[in-house]
Amino acid sequence: MNAPDFNCLAFRREKLADPSRLSVAARAHLADCPLCQTFARRIDQNEQRIIRALDVPVPEGLNDRLTLTLRGRRTQPWRAWALAATVVASFGAGMFTFRGHGEYDPARFAIEHVMHEPESFSTARLASPDEFREVMAHFGAELTGQLGHIRYMKLCPGPEGTGWHVVLETDHGLVSLFLIPGDKVKLPAEKSMKGYTAMAMPGGLGYYAIVGNDEAAVAAFAQEMHQKVRWRI
Repeated sequence: MNAPDFNCLAFRREKLADPSRLSVAARAHLADCPLCQTFARRIDQNEQRIIRALDVPVPEGLNDRLTLTLRGRRTQPWRAWALAATVVASFGAGMFTFRGHGEYDPARFAIEHVMHEPESFSTARLASPDEFREVMAHFGAELTGQLGHIRYMKLCPGPEGTGWHVVLETDHGLVSLFLIPGDKVKLPAEKSMKGYTAMAMPGGLGYYAIVGNDEAAVAAFAQEMHQKVRWRI
């Protein structure tokens, strides 16, 4: 029997926090919940894609650039590994997609992801502005100005591959920015549901999506992106 207060949201928080270790309550919930079984398989597949990404040959010159970038500043080993792994995964994104995935609603996906990861609004993780700039650069974007205060950055599974979830504190409030690789999103999309608003637009190696619980904050940040991001891909 599941613990009465252990629901799908609690399971997904725990699975995202440490995919390889689940509590007794989480395992009991997983055994009885088909939806969370599907979610767990998706996370496990994503973990395997990241592991395989480390075996992909790095594009010529990228390894030296990463070494030079990380050398000379205090970067904890796990941070350096996370950044390097993601850069390689981004360049090899086409190799690690969910095979056969059809069309989907990118704005709805972004809202659902925020709903399944509520700790992103209250947790500080990989919040270096320099690392954010590097992640944006390897996704195909050049920052020409500051977008806000970076509070949270995390690798996350996307419909077509591994991407980034970034939370920024802006003058208009908190917003989530998703950088998702893939080639299925061709046109801008908007969605409002469950108290959230999302805007998704093609850019870089795939698309980016902005999510917030304030429509004005989302619109303002979209304008900031338009003014301060130059897409090179």
